[in-house]
Amino acid sequence: MAGQSIDFTTYRGSKSGAIHKSSTHRDPLKGDQVLMKITHSGLCGTDEHYRSADQVLGHEGAGVIEEVGPEVRTMKKGDNVGFGYLQNSCGGCEQCMTGHETFCPERVMYGMANFDIGSFASHAVWREAYLFKIPESIPNQYAAPLMCGGATVFGALEMYGVRPTDRVGIIGVGGLGHLAIQFAANMGCEVVVFSGTDSKKEEATRLGAMEFYATKGLKELKVSKPSVLAPGATIFPLSVASGNLEIPYMPLIMNGTRIQGSVVAPRAIHDKMLEFAAVHKIRPLIEEFPLNEEGIEKAFEHLDHGEMRYRGVLVAQD
Repeated sequence: MAGQSIDFTTYRGSKSGAIHKSSTHRDPLKGDQVLMKITHSGLCGTDEHYRSADQVLGHEGAGVIEEVGPEVRTMKKGDNVGFGYLQNSCGGCEQCMTGHETFCPERVMYGMANFDIGSFASHAVWREAYLFKIPESIPNQYAAPLMCGGATVFGALEMYGVRPTDRVGIIGVGGLGHLAIQFAANMGCEVVVFSGTDSKKEEATRLGAMEFYATKGLKELKVSKPSVLAPGATIFPLSVASGNLEIPYMPLIMNGTRIQGSVVAPRAIHDKMLEFAAVHKIRPLIEEFPLNEEGIEKAFEHLDHGEMRYRGVLVAQD
């Protein structure tokens, strides 16, 4: 295959939301490009936002390198690797030079470009610089959801100075929340979980929550501390949504509350996330579906109905 053009199977969204099988062509590998066979792909809530777009879906890829380009330096055939939301950046701006390339003005992310490539596919051609080696102790089916879900929650905890002495509140025990509980707990934080009902209390506790509060129907929320948000607390909105974020103004300024935007982790922190997950045996809770049209449709339906516990993983069938 070396030096040859490449054709591989992909799965695209459509205006109706139906999943369509298609194919993508790439010229022979050049530069630091890598051809990887995708063994597993996570299904992220963000994929739902692009389901009605004419593009290849998926941004939580895990698989095995089959071929490498002429300028690939550290990765080799047979390596287990993964990729996430960020596909490229300029490499020369202040953000890139200081390890914050996810904020590069010229960043290329999922849904912005390269619409004929993604993790809902048999293969992907990716730059070595934006691939991540998967630790040997993490099987690919568990590594895939870490490529976005894990990088998103770990990035917020690591980049903005969360310490082991901090009390960390997590709203929702879902695709992101169940990972955030594990990472924060293993960092030594006091983890407090808020969920609609008590149905996930036992699971949240097992994952590392020290306190759990069901919030549905409550007019006032009482916790073990004087207030839910301590003075100087930071709020990290990590989900993706359109529209505006509204918050009461006076409590914000009177308590010195901060709201910190955050996207997926930059590459150095992404690598640290994988190492941390390997050392502390952090694993997403997953449900598996075939990586084909029927399997993708079923996984989306499961996610739409709020039935996913907690990350869907698409599994290659060959």
